[in-house]
Amino acid sequence: MLDQSDLSADVVVVGSGHNALICAAYLAKAGLEVAVLEAYSIVGGNTVTEELTFPGWRHDTCSSAHAVIQSNPVLRDDELGLIADYGLQYIHTDPATVFPLGDDDAVVVHRSLEATATEIARFSPTDAVRLTEVADDWNRTLKAEHRRWNMGLPPSETDAGRAYESLRSQSAWEVVHANFTHPVTRRILSWMGFATFQPPQRSGTGAVPISILNGRLEYGWATPVGGSGALPDRLAQLIRDHGGTVLTEAPVARILLEHGRAAGVLTADGRRVLATQAVVSSAHVRSLSALLDGHESPDLAAAAEAWRPGLALFAVHAALKHDVTYSYGRGASAPATAGALGSPEGILRQVQGCLATGEPELDDPFMLMVSSTAVDPERAPGGTFKILTAAPLALAGGRSWDDYGPEYADHLLGLAGRSLGGLEPENVLAVVPSTPTGLARRNPANLGGSCHGGEFELPDGVVVPGWPRHATDIPGLFLTGSMSHPGGSVSGWPGRNAAQAVLGALRLDAHAVMA
Repeated sequence: MLDQSDLSADVVVVGSGHNALICAAYLAKAGLEVAVLEAYSIVGGNTVTEELTFPGWRHDTCSSAHAVIQSNPVLRDDELGLIADYGLQYIHTDPATVFPLGDDDAVVVHRSLEATATEIARFSPTDAVRLTEVADDWNRTLKAEHRRWNMGLPPSETDAGRAYESLRSQSAWEVVHANFTHPVTRRILSWMGFATFQPPQRSGTGAVPISILNGRLEYGWATPVGGSGALPDRLAQLIRDHGGTVLTEAPVARILLEHGRAAGVLTADGRRVLATQAVVSSAHVRSLSALLDGHESPDLAAAAEAWRPGLALFAVHAALKHDVTYSYGRGASAPATAGALGSPEGILRQVQGCLATGEPELDDPFMLMVSSTAVDPERAPGGTFKILTAAPLALAGGRSWDDYGPEYADHLLGLAGRSLGGLEPENVLAVVPSTPTGLARRNPANLGGSCHGGEFELPDGVVVPGWPRHATDIPGLFLTGSMSHPGGSVSGWPGRNAAQAVLGALRLDAHAVMA
Protein backbone atom coordinates (compact mmCIF):
# COMPACT_ATOMS: atom_id res chain seq x y z
CA MET A 1 0.00 0.00 0.00
CA LEU A 2 1.26 3.51 -0.82
CA ASP A 3 2.48 5.77 1.94
CA GLN A 4 4.71 8.84 1.54
CA SER A 5 6.77 10.56 -1.17
CA ASP A 6 7.95 8.89 -4.39
CA LEU A 7 5.08 6.45 -4.38
CA SER A 8 4.17 3.97 -7.08
CA ALA A 9 1.02 2.16 -8.17
CA ASP A 10 -0.28 0.33 -11.19
CA VAL A 11 -2.72 3.14 -11.99
CA VAL A 12 -2.77 6.75 -10.83
CA VAL A 13 -6.13 8.54 -10.98
CA VAL A 14 -6.17 12.35 -11.03
CA GLY A 15 -9.19 13.74 -9.18
CA SER A 16 -11.85 12.08 -7.03
CA GLY A 17 -15.19 12.99 -8.54
CA HIS A 18 -17.65 10.11 -8.51
CA ASN A 19 -16.61 9.05 -12.03
CA ALA A 20 -12.91 9.02 -11.21
CA LEU A 21 -13.63 6.98 -8.09
CA ILE A 22 -15.89 4.55 -9.97
CA CYS A 23 -13.13 4.02 -12.51
CA ALA A 24 -10.58 3.53 -9.74
CA ALA A 25 -12.88 1.14 -7.86
CA TYR A 26 -13.36 -1.12 -10.87
CA LEU A 27 -9.61 -1.18 -11.48
CA ALA A 28 -8.90 -1.93 -7.83
CA LYS A 29 -11.46 -4.71 -7.79
CA ALA A 30 -9.83 -6.12 -10.93
CA GLY A 31 -6.59 -6.53 -8.94
CA LEU A 32 -4.71 -3.38 -9.90
CA GLU A 33 -3.06 -1.21 -7.26
CA VAL A 34 -4.62 2.23 -7.55
CA ALA A 35 -3.68 5.65 -6.20
CA VAL A 36 -6.26 8.48 -6.32
CA LEU A 37 -5.06 12.06 -5.87
CA GLU A 38 -7.56 14.78 -4.95
CA ALA A 39 -6.76 18.49 -4.63
CA TYR A 40 -9.66 19.28 -2.27
CA SER A 41 -9.86 18.36 1.42
CA ILE A 42 -12.60 15.76 0.83
CA VAL A 43 -13.34 13.30 -1.96
CA GLY A 44 -16.25 13.62 -4.33
CA GLY A 45 -15.61 16.58 -6.64
CA ASN A 46 -19.09 17.91 -7.35
CA THR A 47 -20.73 14.95 -5.59
CA VAL A 48 -20.21 16.12 -2.02
CA THR A 49 -22.19 17.00 1.08
CA GLU A 50 -20.93 19.91 3.20
CA GLU A 51 -22.00 22.16 6.08
CA LEU A 52 -22.63 25.26 3.96
CA THR A 53 -24.83 27.18 6.43
CA PHE A 54 -24.52 25.96 10.04
CA PRO A 55 -22.69 23.13 11.79
CA GLY A 56 -24.86 20.04 11.57
CA TRP A 57 -26.73 21.21 8.46
CA ARG A 58 -25.50 18.97 5.66
CA HIS A 59 -26.21 20.39 2.20
CA ASP A 60 -25.48 18.78 -1.17
CA THR A 61 -23.07 21.32 -2.63
CA CYS A 62 -23.70 20.48 -6.31
CA SER A 63 -25.42 17.21 -7.20
CA SER A 64 -28.48 16.01 -5.29
CA ALA A 65 -30.35 13.42 -7.38
CA HIS A 66 -28.77 10.07 -8.17
CA ALA A 67 -31.55 8.86 -10.46
CA VAL A 68 -29.51 8.46 -13.66
CA ILE A 69 -26.90 6.21 -12.03
CA GLN A 70 -29.60 3.80 -10.81
CA SER A 71 -29.80 2.21 -14.28
CA ASN A 72 -26.00 1.92 -14.56
CA PRO A 73 -24.84 -1.64 -13.75
CA VAL A 74 -22.62 -0.18 -11.05
CA LEU A 75 -25.81 0.15 -8.99
CA ARG A 76 -28.42 -1.73 -11.03
CA ASP A 77 -26.40 -4.95 -10.73
CA ASP A 78 -24.37 -3.75 -7.71
CA GLU A 79 -21.21 -4.69 -9.62
CA LEU A 80 -18.92 -3.12 -7.02
CA GLY A 81 -20.88 -4.26 -3.98
CA LEU A 82 -21.54 -0.68 -2.90
CA ILE A 83 -25.02 -1.63 -1.71
CA ALA A 84 -24.48 -5.17 -0.44
CA ASP A 85 -21.00 -4.73 1.07
CA TYR A 86 -20.70 -1.02 1.85
CA GLY A 87 -24.23 -0.13 2.91
CA LEU A 88 -24.94 2.54 0.30
CA GLN A 89 -28.66 3.30 0.58
CA TYR A 90 -31.09 5.22 -1.60
CA ILE A 91 -34.61 6.44 -0.91
CA HIS A 92 -36.78 6.17 -4.03
CA THR A 93 -39.39 8.80 -3.37
CA ASP A 94 -43.02 9.10 -4.38
CA PRO A 95 -43.83 11.82 -5.39
CA ALA A 96 -40.88 11.88 -7.73
CA THR A 97 -41.34 15.56 -8.68
CA VAL A 98 -44.11 18.07 -7.90
CA PHE A 99 -45.01 20.78 -10.43
CA PRO A 100 -46.89 23.67 -8.74
CA LEU A 101 -49.44 25.20 -11.10
CA GLY A 102 -50.77 28.10 -9.01
CA ASP A 103 -54.19 28.44 -7.37
CA ASP A 104 -53.09 25.84 -4.78
CA ASP A 105 -52.91 23.13 -7.44
CA ALA A 106 -50.04 20.95 -8.59
CA VAL A 107 -49.43 18.07 -10.96
CA VAL A 108 -47.40 15.18 -9.58
CA VAL A 109 -44.97 12.86 -11.34
CA HIS A 110 -45.24 9.63 -9.37
CA ARG A 111 -43.09 6.52 -9.28
CA SER A 112 -45.75 4.98 -11.45
CA LEU A 113 -46.58 5.50 -15.10
CA GLU A 114 -50.25 4.74 -14.47
CA ALA A 115 -50.53 7.22 -11.60
CA THR A 116 -48.65 9.90 -13.54
CA ALA A 117 -50.85 9.37 -16.60
CA THR A 118 -53.89 9.77 -14.35
CA GLU A 119 -52.50 13.14 -13.23
CA ILE A 120 -52.01 14.22 -16.86
CA ALA A 121 -55.52 13.03 -17.76
CA ARG A 122 -56.94 15.77 -15.52
CA PHE A 123 -55.74 18.20 -18.17
CA SER A 124 -55.61 16.15 -21.36
CA PRO A 125 -56.80 12.54 -21.75
CA THR A 126 -55.14 12.50 -25.17
CA ASP A 127 -51.77 13.49 -23.72
CA ALA A 128 -52.18 10.88 -20.97
CA VAL A 129 -52.61 8.15 -23.57
CA ARG A 130 -49.67 9.46 -25.60
CA LEU A 131 -47.47 9.58 -22.48
CA THR A 132 -48.23 5.93 -21.83
CA GLU A 133 -47.42 5.03 -25.43
CA VAL A 134 -44.14 6.96 -25.41
CA ALA A 135 -43.04 5.46 -22.07
CA ASP A 136 -43.98 1.93 -23.13
CA ASP A 137 -42.04 2.33 -26.37
CA TRP A 138 -39.04 3.62 -24.46
CA ASN A 139 -39.00 0.70 -22.05
CA ARG A 140 -39.75 -1.92 -24.70
CA THR A 141 -37.26 -0.92 -27.40
CA LEU A 142 -35.39 2.35 -26.90
CA LYS A 143 -34.00 2.04 -23.38
CA ALA A 144 -31.55 -0.69 -24.41
CA GLU A 145 -30.34 1.49 -27.27
CA HIS A 146 -29.93 4.42 -24.88
CA ARG A 147 -27.77 2.22 -22.69
CA ARG A 148 -25.62 1.37 -25.71
CA TRP A 149 -25.19 5.08 -26.36
CA ASN A 150 -24.22 5.70 -22.72
CA MET A 151 -21.59 3.00 -23.06
CA GLY A 152 -20.16 4.64 -26.19
CA LEU A 153 -21.35 1.83 -28.46
CA PRO A 154 -22.88 2.42 -31.90
CA PRO A 155 -26.63 1.83 -32.26
CA SER A 156 -27.63 -1.69 -33.10
CA GLU A 157 -28.42 -2.38 -36.75
CA THR A 158 -32.07 -2.99 -35.94
CA ASP A 159 -35.35 -1.09 -36.15
CA ALA A 160 -34.85 -0.14 -32.49
CA GLY A 161 -31.39 1.25 -33.20
CA ARG A 162 -32.66 3.30 -36.11
CA ALA A 163 -35.64 4.55 -34.09
CA TYR A 164 -33.37 5.61 -31.23
CA GLU A 165 -31.01 7.48 -33.53
CA SER A 166 -33.98 9.24 -35.12
CA LEU A 167 -35.26 10.28 -31.69
CA ARG A 168 -31.88 11.36 -30.34
CA SER A 169 -31.01 13.40 -33.44
CA GLN A 170 -34.02 15.65 -32.91
CA SER A 171 -34.24 18.44 -30.35
CA ALA A 172 -36.03 18.08 -27.03
CA TRP A 173 -38.29 20.97 -28.08
CA GLU A 174 -39.31 19.20 -31.30
CA VAL A 175 -40.03 15.90 -29.55
CA VAL A 176 -42.13 17.46 -26.79
CA HIS A 177 -44.19 19.65 -29.09
CA ALA A 178 -44.70 16.91 -31.68
CA ASN A 179 -46.08 14.46 -29.13
CA PHE A 180 -48.03 16.55 -26.62
CA THR A 181 -50.50 19.39 -26.96
CA HIS A 182 -51.57 20.58 -23.50
CA PRO A 183 -49.49 23.32 -21.80
CA VAL A 184 -49.25 21.31 -18.56
CA THR A 185 -47.88 18.22 -20.30
CA ARG A 186 -45.46 20.32 -22.32
CA ARG A 187 -44.34 22.05 -19.12
CA ILE A 188 -43.49 18.73 -17.48
CA LEU A 189 -41.69 17.19 -20.46
CA SER A 190 -39.86 20.43 -21.35
CA TRP A 191 -38.67 20.73 -17.76
CA MET A 192 -37.40 17.14 -17.85
CA GLY A 193 -35.74 17.86 -21.20
CA PHE A 194 -33.75 20.72 -19.66
CA ALA A 195 -32.66 18.77 -16.59
CA THR A 196 -29.17 18.16 -18.05
CA PHE A 197 -28.87 21.86 -18.95
CA GLN A 198 -28.57 21.49 -22.70
CA PRO A 199 -30.42 24.06 -24.85
CA PRO A 200 -33.79 22.43 -25.64
CA GLN A 201 -33.80 23.50 -29.29
CA ARG A 202 -30.42 21.88 -29.97
CA SER A 203 -30.32 18.77 -32.16
CA GLY A 204 -29.13 15.72 -30.29
CA THR A 205 -31.28 16.29 -27.19
CA GLY A 206 -34.37 14.46 -28.43
CA ALA A 207 -34.01 11.48 -26.09
CA VAL A 208 -33.52 13.57 -22.96
CA PRO A 209 -37.18 14.33 -22.03
CA ILE A 210 -38.34 10.71 -21.98
CA SER A 211 -35.10 9.29 -20.57
CA ILE A 212 -35.14 11.70 -17.61
CA LEU A 213 -38.88 11.27 -17.06
CA ASN A 214 -38.55 7.49 -17.18
CA GLY A 215 -35.86 7.66 -14.53
CA ARG A 216 -38.26 9.53 -12.26
CA LEU A 217 -41.02 7.00 -13.00
CA GLU A 218 -38.69 4.13 -12.09
CA TYR A 219 -36.68 5.54 -9.20
CA GLY A 220 -38.46 8.67 -7.98
CA TRP A 221 -36.09 11.31 -6.68
CA ALA A 222 -33.31 8.85 -5.87
CA THR A 223 -31.91 10.36 -2.68
CA PRO A 224 -28.69 8.96 -1.15
CA VAL A 225 -29.08 8.48 2.59
CA GLY A 226 -26.66 10.81 4.38
CA GLY A 227 -26.15 13.06 1.37
CA SER A 228 -24.68 13.03 -2.11
CA GLY A 229 -21.24 12.48 -0.60
CA ALA A 230 -22.26 9.01 0.57
CA LEU A 231 -21.46 7.64 -2.90
CA PRO A 232 -17.82 8.84 -3.12
CA ASP A 233 -17.23 7.99 0.52
CA ARG A 234 -18.19 4.35 -0.10
CA LEU A 235 -16.12 4.23 -3.27
CA ALA A 236 -13.04 5.58 -1.47
CA GLN A 237 -13.45 2.94 1.24
CA LEU A 238 -13.73 0.20 -1.37
CA ILE A 239 -10.52 1.38 -3.06
CA ARG A 240 -8.66 1.37 0.27
CA ASP A 241 -10.04 -2.07 1.15
CA HIS A 242 -8.57 -3.40 -2.12
CA GLY A 243 -5.09 -2.10 -1.33
CA GLY A 244 -5.38 1.28 -2.99
CA THR A 245 -4.67 4.77 -1.70
CA VAL A 246 -6.86 7.86 -1.76
CA LEU A 247 -4.98 11.08 -0.97
CA THR A 248 -6.72 14.42 -0.38
CA GLU A 249 -5.09 17.86 -0.47
CA ALA A 250 -2.78 16.47 -3.15
CA PRO A 251 -3.20 18.65 -6.25
CA VAL A 252 -1.42 17.36 -9.34
CA ALA A 253 1.01 19.80 -10.95
CA ARG A 254 2.26 17.64 -13.83
CA ILE A 255 1.57 14.36 -15.58
CA LEU A 256 4.93 12.67 -15.99
CA LEU A 257 5.90 11.17 -19.34
CA GLU A 258 8.62 8.63 -20.02
CA HIS A 259 9.49 7.82 -23.64
CA GLY A 260 6.22 9.43 -24.65
CA ARG A 261 4.13 7.31 -22.28
CA ALA A 262 2.19 8.47 -19.20
CA ALA A 263 4.32 7.29 -16.29
CA GLY A 264 2.88 9.00 -13.23
CA VAL A 265 2.29 12.45 -11.75
CA LEU A 266 4.06 15.14 -9.78
CA THR A 267 2.05 16.77 -6.98
CA ALA A 268 2.18 20.47 -6.17
CA ASP A 269 4.24 19.74 -3.04
CA GLY A 270 6.85 17.82 -5.04
CA ARG A 271 5.82 14.21 -4.49
CA ARG A 272 6.19 11.84 -7.44
CA VAL A 273 3.56 9.12 -7.77
CA LEU A 274 4.65 6.70 -10.47
CA ALA A 275 2.23 4.65 -12.55
CA THR A 276 3.46 1.36 -13.95
CA GLN A 277 0.38 0.77 -16.13
CA ALA A 278 -1.76 3.89 -16.68
CA VAL A 279 -2.78 7.38 -15.62
CA VAL A 280 -6.49 8.26 -15.62
CA SER A 281 -7.25 11.98 -15.55
CA SER A 282 -10.46 13.80 -14.69
CA ALA A 283 -8.71 17.17 -14.94
CA HIS A 284 -10.28 19.76 -17.22
CA VAL A 285 -9.29 19.24 -20.87
CA ARG A 286 -8.22 22.88 -21.06
CA SER A 287 -5.62 22.28 -18.31
CA LEU A 288 -4.11 19.11 -19.70
CA SER A 289 -1.61 20.88 -21.93
CA ALA A 290 -0.10 22.58 -18.88
CA LEU A 291 -0.14 19.33 -16.91
CA LEU A 292 1.72 17.65 -19.77
CA ASP A 293 4.40 20.36 -19.60
CA GLY A 294 3.97 21.32 -23.23
CA HIS A 295 4.05 17.79 -24.66
CA GLU A 296 2.13 17.82 -27.92
CA SER A 297 -0.97 15.66 -28.17
CA PRO A 298 -3.15 16.24 -31.24
CA ASP A 299 -6.01 14.35 -29.60
CA LEU A 300 -6.01 16.43 -26.42
CA ALA A 301 -5.43 19.64 -28.38
CA ALA A 302 -8.53 18.82 -30.43
CA ALA A 303 -10.52 18.21 -27.25
CA ALA A 304 -9.39 21.50 -25.73
CA GLU A 305 -10.22 23.36 -28.93
CA ALA A 306 -13.66 21.74 -29.18
CA TRP A 307 -14.63 22.38 -25.55
CA ARG A 308 -17.28 25.01 -24.78
CA PRO A 309 -18.52 26.10 -21.34
CA GLY A 310 -22.16 25.38 -22.10
CA LEU A 311 -24.71 26.80 -19.67
CA ALA A 312 -23.49 28.07 -16.32
CA LEU A 313 -25.38 27.18 -13.14
CA PHE A 314 -26.64 29.07 -10.11
CA ALA A 315 -27.67 27.44 -6.83
CA VAL A 316 -29.31 28.64 -3.64
CA HIS A 317 -28.76 26.74 -0.39
CA ALA A 318 -31.05 27.54 2.53
CA ALA A 319 -31.33 26.30 6.10
CA LEU A 320 -34.95 26.27 7.27
CA LYS A 321 -36.66 25.72 10.60
CA HIS A 322 -38.83 23.10 8.89
CA ASP A 323 -39.22 21.70 5.38
CA VAL A 324 -41.21 23.45 2.66
CA THR A 325 -44.64 22.14 1.69
CA TYR A 326 -46.50 21.86 -1.61
CA SER A 327 -50.22 22.50 -2.08
CA TYR A 328 -52.17 19.81 -3.91
CA GLY A 329 -55.59 21.48 -3.96
CA ARG A 330 -58.64 21.14 -1.71
CA GLY A 331 -56.57 22.33 1.23
CA ALA A 332 -54.09 19.45 1.08
CA SER A 333 -50.37 20.15 1.46
CA ALA A 334 -47.31 18.08 2.26
CA PRO A 335 -43.52 18.11 1.97
CA ALA A 336 -41.83 16.61 -1.10
CA THR A 337 -38.22 15.94 -1.98
CA ALA A 338 -38.25 17.60 -5.40
CA GLY A 339 -40.28 20.36 -7.00
CA ALA A 340 -40.18 22.04 -10.40
CA LEU A 341 -40.98 25.50 -11.71
CA GLY A 342 -40.48 27.04 -15.13
CA SER A 343 -42.41 27.08 -18.40
CA PRO A 344 -41.08 26.10 -21.83
CA GLU A 345 -41.15 29.75 -22.90
CA GLY A 346 -39.32 30.82 -19.75
CA ILE A 347 -36.62 28.22 -20.39
CA LEU A 348 -36.08 29.56 -23.92
CA ARG A 349 -35.67 33.11 -22.58
CA GLN A 350 -33.34 31.79 -19.92
CA VAL A 351 -31.11 30.06 -22.47
CA GLN A 352 -31.02 33.25 -24.55
CA GLY A 353 -29.99 35.20 -21.47
CA CYS A 354 -27.24 32.70 -20.69
CA LEU A 355 -25.79 32.51 -24.19
CA ALA A 356 -26.42 35.96 -25.63
CA THR A 357 -27.70 38.83 -23.49
CA GLY A 358 -26.17 38.19 -20.07
CA GLU A 359 -29.56 38.78 -18.42
CA PRO A 360 -30.77 36.22 -15.84
CA GLU A 361 -34.38 35.09 -16.29
CA LEU A 362 -36.44 36.89 -13.65
CA ASP A 363 -40.05 36.01 -14.49
CA ASP A 364 -40.31 32.28 -15.11
CA PRO A 365 -36.95 30.47 -14.88
CA PHE A 366 -36.37 26.73 -14.77
CA MET A 367 -35.98 25.88 -11.10
CA LEU A 368 -35.21 22.53 -9.56
CA MET A 369 -36.15 22.68 -5.89
CA VAL A 370 -34.77 20.02 -3.54
CA SER A 371 -35.69 19.26 0.07
CA SER A 372 -33.53 16.27 0.98
CA THR A 373 -34.47 16.44 4.66
CA ALA A 374 -38.08 15.68 3.71
CA VAL A 375 -37.04 12.01 3.44
CA ASP A 376 -33.61 12.06 5.12
CA PRO A 377 -34.21 14.12 8.28
CA GLU A 378 -30.90 13.16 9.91
CA ARG A 379 -29.09 15.59 7.61
CA ALA A 380 -30.09 18.66 9.62
CA PRO A 381 -31.90 19.79 12.79
CA GLY A 382 -34.43 21.54 10.55
CA GLY A 383 -35.02 21.58 6.81
CA THR A 384 -32.59 21.98 3.93
CA PHE A 385 -33.75 23.62 0.72
CA LYS A 386 -31.93 24.03 -2.57
CA ILE A 387 -32.73 25.75 -5.86
CA LEU A 388 -30.73 24.95 -8.98
CA THR A 389 -31.06 26.89 -12.22
CA ALA A 390 -29.09 28.19 -15.20
CA ALA A 391 -27.64 31.70 -15.31
CA PRO A 392 -25.21 33.73 -17.46
CA LEU A 393 -21.54 33.31 -16.64
CA ALA A 394 -20.97 36.99 -17.46
CA LEU A 395 -23.69 39.41 -16.39
CA ALA A 396 -24.80 42.24 -18.66
CA GLY A 397 -23.56 45.70 -17.79
CA GLY A 398 -20.37 44.45 -16.19
CA ARG A 399 -22.15 43.47 -12.98
CA SER A 400 -20.35 41.13 -10.60
CA TRP A 401 -21.85 37.88 -9.37
CA ASP A 402 -20.17 38.50 -6.04
CA ASP A 403 -22.38 41.56 -5.69
CA TYR A 404 -25.52 40.35 -7.48
CA GLY A 405 -25.54 36.74 -6.23
CA PRO A 406 -27.33 37.36 -2.91
CA GLU A 407 -29.94 39.52 -4.63
CA TYR A 408 -30.67 36.89 -7.28
CA ALA A 409 -30.84 34.19 -4.60
CA ASP A 410 -33.46 36.22 -2.72
CA HIS A 411 -35.37 36.76 -5.97
CA LEU A 412 -35.48 33.02 -6.70
CA LEU A 413 -36.60 32.27 -3.15
CA GLY A 414 -39.36 34.84 -3.63
CA LEU A 415 -40.52 33.13 -6.84
CA ALA A 416 -40.51 29.75 -5.11
CA GLY A 417 -42.36 31.21 -2.13
CA ARG A 418 -45.35 32.06 -4.33
CA SER A 419 -45.99 28.32 -4.77
CA LEU A 420 -44.49 26.72 -1.66
CA GLY A 421 -45.16 27.04 2.03
CA GLY A 422 -42.23 27.39 4.41
CA LEU A 423 -40.21 30.08 2.66
CA GLU A 424 -41.53 32.90 4.80
CA PRO A 425 -38.71 35.01 6.30
CA GLU A 426 -39.35 33.68 9.80
CA ASN A 427 -38.71 30.09 8.61
CA VAL A 428 -35.50 30.86 6.66
CA LEU A 429 -32.49 30.72 8.96
CA ALA A 430 -29.67 31.21 6.43
CA VAL A 431 -29.14 31.54 2.69
CA VAL A 432 -25.93 30.81 0.77
CA PRO A 433 -25.84 31.53 -2.98
CA SER A 434 -23.57 29.54 -5.24
CA THR A 435 -22.88 31.64 -8.34
CA PRO A 436 -21.35 30.64 -11.69
CA THR A 437 -18.09 32.36 -10.79
CA GLY A 438 -18.19 30.85 -7.30
CA LEU A 439 -18.60 27.37 -8.75
CA ALA A 440 -15.62 27.98 -11.04
CA ARG A 441 -13.50 29.11 -8.09
CA ARG A 442 -14.51 26.14 -5.97
CA ASN A 443 -13.45 23.44 -8.42
CA PRO A 444 -11.10 23.82 -11.43
CA ALA A 445 -13.30 21.31 -13.30
CA ASN A 446 -16.13 23.87 -13.12
CA LEU A 447 -14.47 26.21 -15.60
CA GLY A 448 -17.28 28.20 -17.18
CA GLY A 449 -19.45 28.00 -14.07
CA SER A 450 -21.01 24.59 -14.60
CA CYS A 451 -20.92 21.36 -12.60
CA HIS A 452 -21.80 19.45 -15.78
CA GLY A 453 -18.45 19.68 -17.56
CA GLY A 454 -19.49 21.89 -20.46
CA GLU A 455 -19.76 20.48 -23.98
CA PHE A 456 -17.81 19.86 -27.19
CA GLU A 457 -18.40 21.17 -30.70
CA LEU A 458 -17.08 18.51 -33.06
CA PRO A 459 -15.63 19.32 -36.52
CA ASP A 460 -18.94 18.44 -38.21
CA GLY A 461 -20.75 21.02 -36.07
CA VAL A 462 -22.44 18.47 -33.82
CA VAL A 463 -22.38 19.46 -30.13
CA VAL A 464 -22.03 16.62 -27.60
CA PRO A 465 -21.98 16.79 -23.79
CA GLY A 466 -18.88 14.62 -23.39
CA TRP A 467 -15.65 13.95 -25.31
CA PRO A 468 -16.30 10.69 -27.17
CA ARG A 469 -13.00 8.89 -26.44
CA HIS A 470 -11.57 7.77 -23.11
CA ALA A 471 -8.22 6.59 -24.48
CA THR A 472 -5.86 9.29 -25.77
CA ASP A 473 -3.01 9.36 -28.28
CA ILE A 474 -0.58 9.38 -25.37
CA PRO A 475 -0.01 5.72 -24.47
CA GLY A 476 -1.16 4.98 -20.95
CA LEU A 477 -3.22 8.17 -20.52
CA PHE A 478 -7.02 7.93 -20.24
CA LEU A 479 -9.81 10.43 -19.59
CA THR A 480 -12.78 10.23 -17.27
CA GLY A 481 -15.06 12.68 -15.43
CA SER A 482 -17.98 14.82 -16.54
CA MET A 483 -16.13 15.98 -19.68
CA SER A 484 -16.01 12.38 -20.93
CA HIS A 485 -18.81 10.57 -22.73
CA PRO A 486 -21.71 10.74 -22.03
CA GLY A 487 -21.17 13.97 -20.05
CA GLY A 488 -22.37 15.41 -16.76
CA SER A 489 -24.91 14.40 -14.09
CA VAL A 490 -24.43 11.65 -11.54
CA SER A 491 -24.54 8.78 -14.02
CA GLY A 492 -21.31 6.89 -13.35
CA TRP A 493 -21.02 6.11 -17.05
CA PRO A 494 -17.81 8.10 -17.71
CA GLY A 495 -16.21 6.23 -14.82
CA ARG A 496 -17.35 2.76 -15.84
CA ASN A 497 -16.52 3.43 -19.50
CA ALA A 498 -13.02 4.65 -18.62
CA ALA A 499 -12.40 1.56 -16.48
CA GLN A 500 -13.43 -0.63 -19.38
CA ALA A 501 -11.04 1.26 -21.68
CA VAL A 502 -8.14 0.83 -19.25
CA LEU A 503 -8.85 -2.86 -18.66
CA GLY A 504 -9.08 -3.43 -22.40
CA ALA A 505 -5.78 -1.66 -23.05
CA LEU A 506 -4.11 -3.74 -20.35
CA ARG A 507 -5.67 -6.91 -21.79
CA LEU A 508 -7.47 -7.66 -18.55
CA ASP A 509 -10.91 -9.26 -18.56
CA ALA A 510 -13.50 -6.58 -17.78
CA HIS A 511 -16.10 -9.32 -17.28
CA ALA A 512 -14.39 -10.23 -14.05
CA VAL A 513 -15.77 -7.04 -12.49
CA MET A 514 -18.53 -6.03 -14.92
CA ALA A 515 -21.71 -7.87 -15.79
